[in-house]
Amino acid sequence: MTKVVLITGASRGIGRATARLLGARGWSVGVNYAHNEAAAQETAAEVGRAGGHARVIKGDVANEADVIGMFDAVVKAFGRLDALVNNAGIVAAGMPLADMDLARLQRVFDVNVLGAYLCAREAARRMSKDRGGDGGAIVNVSSAAARLGSPNEYVDYAGSKGAVDTLTIGLAKELGPQGVRVNAVRPGLIDTEIHASGGRPDRAAVLGSQTPLGRPGSADEVAETIVWLLSDAASYVTGALLDVAGGR
Repeated sequence: MTKVVLITGASRGIGRATARLLGARGWSVGVNYAHNEAAAQETAAEVGRAGGHARVIKGDVANEADVIGMFDAVVKAFGRLDALVNNAGIVAAGMPLADMDLARLQRVFDVNVLGAYLCAREAARRMSKDRGGDGGAIVNVSSAAARLGSPNEYVDYAGSKGAVDTLTIGLAKELGPQGVRVNAVRPGLIDTEIHASGGRPDRAAVLGSQTPLGRPGSADEVAETIVWLLSDAASYVTGALLDVAGGR
């Protein structure tokens, strides 16, 4: 039976790489995006070329009605839900906390924390065995920033990912008896577009050279870890926070 996954923020970066890899494994993929429909359609096309099936689904993870609609759309399209990759996240321009305004802080926490919790909640409602589901797996995309703090750059982002780590640990204990595994990956300096949105498009290349492995990581390398955590090969792994950070 083909497995079904919803990937939030799947129009670029780690989300797109994960969608493409799951497509190659024969999965059906709900490709969520918030703004860039053309990019999401390209992700869906890549899933199809890899051998999977995809459905593009618009929605802002910080909006409860959108989140519920996203999950309903996946189930309507594919008949079931087996997994969630809780990937959508944002970062803003690097600066000390003292210079951050309220609007920035609210948006970062709305997307990265509230959005992650809402998506995890909807996945739990649909996959938990005590609610009529068949079990499944959730992978939350956190960040090495959760343990590094990102001083003078993104302490708001780092804090939001700390909340994702805590969500992972607690929800794994809640949902384990219901047949749902919950894990997180914590990427480090990965060469994706998110650094440009923070004002430093070369950040991964510059800082990646200072890691023990001497280079930034790729979205494909993070995707491999996510797909493993979703797979039966990780059947006894839950509540794990798995760093993909080149030793940083």
